[in-house]
Amino acid sequence: MNKLKALSPDLLCHYCDTAQFDFETTAELDDLSEAIGQARAMEAIQFGIGIRQHGYNLYALGPEGTGKQGVVMQLLSQKAQHQPDPWDWCYVNNFDHPHKPSRIRLPRGEGGALRRCMATLIDELRVMVPAAFDSDDYRAKVREIDEALQRRQDEAIEEVGNAAKAHDIALIRTPTGFAFAPLKGEEVISPRDFHKFTDEKQEDVHHEVDDLQTQLQNVFNQIPQWRREAKAQLKALNEEVAGRVIDQMVDEVRQQFAAFPEVLGYLDALHNDLIQNVEDFRSEGEQEAAHLAFGPNRNSLFQRYQVNVLVDHGDTAGAPVVYEDNPTYQNLVGRIDHQSMMGTLFTDFTLIKAGALHRANHGYLVLDAFKLLQHPFSWEALKRALSASEIHVSTLEQMLSLVSTVTLDPQPIPLEVKVVLVGDRHLYYMLYQLDPEFKELFKVAADFEDEVQRSDSNNALYARMIGTMVKRQGLKPFDRGGVARVIEHGARLVEDAEKLTTHRRSVADLLCEADYWAAEAGREVVGREDVQHAIDAQMHRAGRMMENIQESILRHQLMIDTEGERVGQVNGLTVMELGDLAFGAPSRITARVRMGDGELIDIEREVDMGGPIHSKGVLILSGFLGQRYVYETPLALSASLVFEQSYGEVEGDSASAGELFALLSAISGLPLTQAVAVTGSVNQHGEIQPIGGVNEKIEGFLDICKQRGFAPGQGVLIPAANRSDLMLKEEIVAAARQGLFSVYAITTIDEGIELLTGVAAGEADAEGQYPEASVNAAVARQLLRFARIRHEFGDDKKEEEQQDDDHDRSEAADKVHHDEAKERP
Repeated sequence: MNKLKALSPDLLCHYCDTAQFDFETTAELDDLSEAIGQARAMEAIQFGIGIRQHGYNLYALGPEGTGKQGVVMQLLSQKAQHQPDPWDWCYVNNFDHPHKPSRIRLPRGEGGALRRCMATLIDELRVMVPAAFDSDDYRAKVREIDEALQRRQDEAIEEVGNAAKAHDIALIRTPTGFAFAPLKGEEVISPRDFHKFTDEKQEDVHHEVDDLQTQLQNVFNQIPQWRREAKAQLKALNEEVAGRVIDQMVDEVRQQFAAFPEVLGYLDALHNDLIQNVEDFRSEGEQEAAHLAFGPNRNSLFQRYQVNVLVDHGDTAGAPVVYEDNPTYQNLVGRIDHQSMMGTLFTDFTLIKAGALHRANHGYLVLDAFKLLQHPFSWEALKRALSASEIHVSTLEQMLSLVSTVTLDPQPIPLEVKVVLVGDRHLYYMLYQLDPEFKELFKVAADFEDEVQRSDSNNALYARMIGTMVKRQGLKPFDRGGVARVIEHGARLVEDAEKLTTHRRSVADLLCEADYWAAEAGREVVGREDVQHAIDAQMHRAGRMMENIQESILRHQLMIDTEGERVGQVNGLTVMELGDLAFGAPSRITARVRMGDGELIDIEREVDMGGPIHSKGVLILSGFLGQRYVYETPLALSASLVFEQSYGEVEGDSASAGELFALLSAISGLPLTQAVAVTGSVNQHGEIQPIGGVNEKIEGFLDICKQRGFAPGQGVLIPAANRSDLMLKEEIVAAARQGLFSVYAITTIDEGIELLTGVAAGEADAEGQYPEASVNAAVARQLLRFARIRHEFGDDKKEEEQQDDDHDRSEAADKVHHDEAKERP
């Protein structure tokens, strides 16, 4: 009765024909520079790095391991080679406001030159300035200033002395100062003789002395001013002497950097500060000792004249391409370090450090999106810098307003950078949905393909990719058979025999392991058997749980029948994923029915073990039953469906076809063969829809059948749409060739139920009637029987309810009449 034919063994695995290759080993192949099948993403990247308008940064999205970062870095490096050289950025002391260091922009390599010039300038000034002040000419001029001051003081005092002498009063210099005393001739009168004077004479002397003391005090009052004037003369002299040295040396630096106004402005401020602080150069040792005792400077007084080259592109040709592996806040926007000195933290402009944005300025910055979002405040700092087009170096404490102490506030640096984020699709769409600024700043999405079409041309490119990876990792060359097996495994990884994976990491891991097994076997060239050994070894290393499940089935701890027939029972095929391993395992699906009110009970959902997709698949079944069998009558069915011995969440709708087969068997009473397992999704029209993991599911059931010993008729039912996905193991192909195991592809429920029951499904005639000896007829009869019994049961129940209602109404009326009689007088 069954007309369904098993698939040809040639369709169970789409092998790669080695005749298409014109090489013996991959050593003969040229390196592959482009990415296979990523034309769309590469066009997006080229557009993103080419357009210069604000906000056109990139997000390279795709699964991990597809080589997104490598492609991005390669394209950026190629573009950067032909772009202008970047600028050097320096921070220098702001002599007027030291807490606000000034920035200086210089062409590539000139930042280091300025730093060296300034270091040389200060070193030479530390030698030449003291030498200038040690000259005889300078000493003579200093003596002149000192002597002039002394002469001026002496003349003023002498003038007071002469005025005193004119009044017969002597100006006497004492150890404690000056004193006045009356004279007699040339000699000072003693106090005893003075008291012999008349009172009038004594009074006159006192008045004269008072006037002279006033004159002397006026002289003393003028002395500080004369000293200040002398000091000013000395300072002017010092500035003149130092200026001759400083002017000459600073002018040499000016000439070297005459084309850079920012440097010239800084040199003017530097020149003024050098002149004003020339004493630092004259008494360097004493000044430095005092400064070290009370300040943060670890080297000398002259650190304020240093140049902090924040970014030095002296060795960079073309635009910079920077990848920041650890995008913390400080690593992005820079940081301000501090030094501890006697229990106190100090900082200055020389302790400002560059971040990735500084290094990538005028070029490209590549960041891992997931790592970026892992670090607090990094994402906000990046957005703020891109929005403002400038980099403001500040500490986290400043940004969060956690400190109120005085710290540095460096002048922001203008930012011109193209940022490329590399991440998965989920993160991209989450940012696009939840962060309004994201879509304004990252307007270009480069979407990397997970797979590429499998064709002869792409197979050749895949072979070159394998050869390139082999050379770069220092592996043994692969022969044509080894390359073909890698290509076949690439199709298996994407579950499509007509596609190849672009997941370079998986391919690279397989190449490394195949190289190892070839070395273990003593081969100099990696062949097909070595690649297969690597695949088998990967499965074996990760297969402990798979083997435990298979052992439980073989020991009948998990009850799976692979022979015989059962009513309302079928073997469904499931896939389990544990880490990198995905494997198939059969699961018993059972159905039980009885008369009811059309309720289809999914036991997995009732106990919260069924996911929403699985629950949706079960609910579709009631739509199929109602439309096909009881279109004009109520669905008087109550059914329960369950995955037996399932102890975890059940998700997906790939078992809905198996559930429907079990349900049809339970309704019709026709048994299902247990030798054939089922996978597939079904819609309300009874059409079989494709599912995922078809290869693992088939192999999981075959492993059980093989270990128990093949029995007649064993095989699996899969959706016909999954035929192009088949890349089964060689042992399944061999079993199919020997007639031990079959794979059937179905498009409708009817095709599957015929195979599982051995009874024709039956097609409805013009009046909607099915052939008597068919599955559909048996199902329709049972559903109609349930509906009829339900209807008869409902009529009887309604009659009983009507009688009960009439009785209740009669009793209620009697009670009312009784109550009314009691109320009458």
